[in-house]
Amino acid sequence: MSESPPGARLSSAVARHAAAAGAVAASYLVRLAAEPVLGDRAPFLLFVLPVVFAILVSGRGPAVLAGLLSLVAGFSLLDPAERFAAGSLLEAVLFILVCGGIGWLDQRLATQRRLASQAARQLELLVEAASGYAIFMVDAQGFVTSWNRAAEEVLGWRRAQAIGQHCAIFLTGPDARRQAMEQLDRARREGRFSGEAWQKRADGSEFVANVSIAPIIGESGAALGFAKIVHDVTARRAEERALQRREEHLKSILATVPDAMVVIDERGIILSFSHAAERLFGYPEEAVAGRNVSLLMPSPDRERHDAYIERYLATGVPRIIGIGRIVTGLRADGSTFPMALSVGEAQAADQRLFTGFIQDLTERRDFEARLEQLESELIHVSRLNAMGTMASTLAHELNQPLTAIASYSEAAAFLLDRSEEPDTAMLRDVMGQIAEQSLRAGRIVRRLREFVSRGDLAKTIEDLPKVIEEASALALVGVREKGVATHFTYAPDATPVLIDRVQIQQVLINLMRNAVEAMEGMPARQLSVATALLDPMSVQVSIADTGCGIAPQVRDKLFEAFNSSKDSGMGLGLSICRTIVEAHGGRITALDREGGGTEFRFTLMRPQVDGDG
Repeated sequence: MSESPPGARLSSAVARHAAAAGAVAASYLVRLAAEPVLGDRAPFLLFVLPVVFAILVSGRGPAVLAGLLSLVAGFSLLDPAERFAAGSLLEAVLFILVCGGIGWLDQRLATQRRLASQAARQLELLVEAASGYAIFMVDAQGFVTSWNRAAEEVLGWRRAQAIGQHCAIFLTGPDARRQAMEQLDRARREGRFSGEAWQKRADGSEFVANVSIAPIIGESGAALGFAKIVHDVTARRAEERALQRREEHLKSILATVPDAMVVIDERGIILSFSHAAERLFGYPEEAVAGRNVSLLMPSPDRERHDAYIERYLATGVPRIIGIGRIVTGLRADGSTFPMALSVGEAQAADQRLFTGFIQDLTERRDFEARLEQLESELIHVSRLNAMGTMASTLAHELNQPLTAIASYSEAAAFLLDRSEEPDTAMLRDVMGQIAEQSLRAGRIVRRLREFVSRGDLAKTIEDLPKVIEEASALALVGVREKGVATHFTYAPDATPVLIDRVQIQQVLINLMRNAVEAMEGMPARQLSVATALLDPMSVQVSIADTGCGIAPQVRDKLFEAFNSSKDSGMGLGLSICRTIVEAHGGRITALDREGGGTEFRFTLMRPQVDGDG
């Protein structure tokens, strides 16, 4: 906006001040005309009018001039003797206060008008700046009265084209006008209308829009008009439909994946439960959603699972995540089963998600157990054949020294019986031959024994709880159906150990199976497995049951071969366990438990590390 030249501004100021002075002069003439009636009463009252005129029309400066001239004119109307009387001065002060109050009110009104104008301008700018949102006003009959720039972009009508048009031109269908009026009526009744509807552009193209209508209520309570906001949501709806299709496709894929899938958050709460997981665990998804995933685990993992997650979140060291391991699962009916668990991690916008992929190993374990049984039978047959061969070899090898011993013994007896004074030299030679043949027989037996017992241990550093869990997953298949409760206690400092993993797991499987068999028919069936640190170099593993205990007839020879209290047992299991444990530098013992049952304990060596004494 260009500024007025200084000369024009001066002329305008002079004119405004002259107008104020003229208003005072006119009031003075009117007051003089009323002098016969008013006399000396209210000399200043009539001069309020020129002051108000100057305030409203000319501004603050002319109003001050009008006020000063009015004071002078008012005092001039008084008798000189009354001009400085108390009453006259009081009227003058009241006049000044009235004029000042009028000026203050005008200033306040001017400020409010300015603020309202600024607010209206800001609102207008905001409406104009709203990108993608067509904002316009319609009157009570639905005709457009205002139109923002975004409305031109969204609906395609220019402002001059849209003003005065009925809002029905933006709707589709032959009854567009009826629809438009129904929307306005609904907004009037309910205070607001909001919904999605098809809209039409100036070029005839159609699109899906979110439409909001709010009534503009007058002081009488009637709707003076309506504000409408139209936002094109066609692209968003297309994206939502595409996302929905992708989700449905993903769900169809997950529904056909044979492996069970469980998604949890960083608190262990189940967020997703696939159809395969429903079949595997026996829970419907709605029964587990929002619950802790530990309900799918038996003890002790059930009580420790939250601590596992907290430890991973704090340290970042994975135990299962990204690695996978064999663990035990718990079905809805209380039965347990071995499963292979692999866990993947994903970072969402506001949380961590963990996805577990689960394979049921029951059939695989049964198959492996069957193969193991067949292999054991084959080995047994092979051992029988080998024993037969060994027996033949042993008989052949020992036949000569034993025959020689017998012959030399007969010769010695003959020498002793032949005379009272036997040939000492010859008798000494015969006895030497007997001793030599005895030593030869001993060497044959020793070589065969070394051949049978020869074998190497493939020792590695292993995590003891993991070794126990893998062994228990095989040894304890189906024990819950037998009413056996299991409890595992791991001392945190009792790991790792230096062992041949396969052989120690064989010991664990043998002892656990013996414990389960010993508890058949017992009222209490509790299997407890625990680890403890005995000293810096050794760890103890204990396997306790609440079974019938050790039979007295086998107690003293419990770990000897071919000694068994089972009708169908060969008595080799505990003997093999002792051989394996002692080959690892440990020892195995059996104790009676207080209250009934047996506890087997065996020791293992810890790995030698730098700094160990």
